[in-house]
Amino acid sequence: MTSVHAWPVAAAVIRLADDAHDAQVAELRQQLEAARTELQEFTYTVSHDLRAPLRHINAFAQIIEEDLPDMPPDIAGHLATIRQSAQLLTNQLDGLTALSRLGQQVVQVEPVDADAVVHSVIETLYQQVLPRQLQWQVAADIPPVLADAGLLGQVLTQLLDNACKFTRGREPATINVSWVALPEGRCGLSVQDNGVGFRPEQAGQLFKVFARLHPAREFDGLGLGLVFCRKMMLRMGGSISIEAAEDAGCCVRLTLPLAAALTAPGAG
Repeated sequence: MTSVHAWPVAAAVIRLADDAHDAQVAELRQQLEAARTELQEFTYTVSHDLRAPLRHINAFAQIIEEDLPDMPPDIAGHLATIRQSAQLLTNQLDGLTALSRLGQQVVQVEPVDADAVVHSVIETLYQQVLPRQLQWQVAADIPPVLADAGLLGQVLTQLLDNACKFTRGREPATINVSWVALPEGRCGLSVQDNGVGFRPEQAGQLFKVFARLHPAREFDGLGLGLVFCRKMMLRMGGSISIEAAEDAGCCVRLTLPLAAALTAPGAG
């Protein structure tokens, strides 16, 4: 038979365990915040302190070009490479700085008209690719989702711009935007193209900083676009995945909570 004195003792032990757990969680949160702050400060410091040497490299290479207009072609080519590399590194530092600041940006998750965001982005990009024969296939009635409107617009702009870029040379080039209702009240939004694609086993590399699967001479970019997209999706409580086949297009899938329950599964 359990002693009547055992219950207060047990309750005290539970309270001590809860207090210890709360203290441990608070300590871990402090460590996480300190690590995040340290990483942001490191990224900013590195990007800031490296800019001055890069400016000097670029400036003095330009001075040499101006002072020696009749230099041999091979030397002129070396100087051009120096300047191009300095500019590339400057652009990469800009990207790292922007990526670190993204973690500090205030995110306001609320019901967003995803259909309107998709069409707004497409309208903007359409003006940029007018000379091309590009077919847009957009599902009707894309439902509202819970997201940050600004971040969702940035994600879709990056994905649809990528689709435009990697379908260059395709006749016809097609970009398909579709959606499907997923379990647990979530929406799956897909951007699919018939572009150059890549080998399926390379998909995971695209979410790494500065990762590129195609030469810069073929397709411009820093290799940061999908890194930004992944971070923005995580901050909104969503996810992103990508799959493709070589020379057979690419499909990027986003998942976000639906703003309201659907009475029937939707698909586009």
